Amino acid sequence: MSFKALGAAAVALAALVVAAQSQSQAPPAVAKEDVALALVLAVDASGSVDAHRFELQKQGYAAAFRNPKVLNSIRALMTQSIAVAMMQWTGPQLHAVVVDWTLVKDEASVNGFAAAIEAAPRQLFGGGTSISGAIDYSRVLLVQCPWRAARQVIDISGDGSNNRGRSVTQARDEAVHDGIGINGLPILSIEPFLDRYYYDNVIGGPGAFMIPPENYDTFADAILKKLITEIADRRDMRSIKGDMSRPVSQTRPTFRATSLNSTVSTLIEPR
Repeated sequence: MSFKALGAAAVALAALVVAAQSQSQAPPAVAKEDVALALVLAVDASGSVDAHRFELQKQGYAAAFRNPKVLNSIRALMTQSIAVAMMQWTGPQLHAVVVDWTLVKDEASVNGFAAAIEAAPRQLFGGGTSISGAIDYSRVLLVQCPWRAARQVIDISGDGSNNRGRSVTQARDEAVHDGIGINGLPILSIEPFLDRYYYDNVIGGPGAFMIPPENYDTFADAILKKLITEIADRRDMRSIKGDMSRPVSQTRPTFRATSLNSTVSTLIEPR
């Protein structure tokens, strides 16, 4: 071998050694940070939700996160942090992530998330009401969450029953089987008995519950109560309206609260 070839080989070998040393000295990969809750906020953007109603939904979520009681609930958790994402949904394949996964743990991050909600434009304007599609897509989002969560929850808000896509009960049962909780915020302005529908077909998992506002004007108060309840993980709740008389699915717990108003008030009102 010529001196020139030997020199080239030596340079190549030295480069490999330096690369190997650098790799061995590189810091280990950082493990996922633990959070108490990974929460998907699934917001109805179907045709029944006009511009005014959609704005009330958006402002309701933003105001709830700015409420200091939400941050106090987060700080009371073991990890003092949660991960939250918001998506809009309509038809079976119509979904849009409008606020990506965010670590919420302090005043800056909670206010930042609220500002992101306010700044997010409406991206969907119709296509039916597929609660099953919203559940299925939310499951995909939970898999993509960059933080490791002790609990995974899908928070469905909407003003109508499932009328597109596959069976909503099947979607719910599959999510519950994977350990995901589904809570509901059925808005009763169009379908007065939508809370009954959500109870029978939508909510599921340990401690699943719903808080149905009578209309969009009372949405902000309802979402505040709901967020505090979800963060606190009060597993003795089913519905803000109390006991539902019909039997529930075998995939969901059968315990129900008959005094939820007083229970929720203990979460919201300072002691």
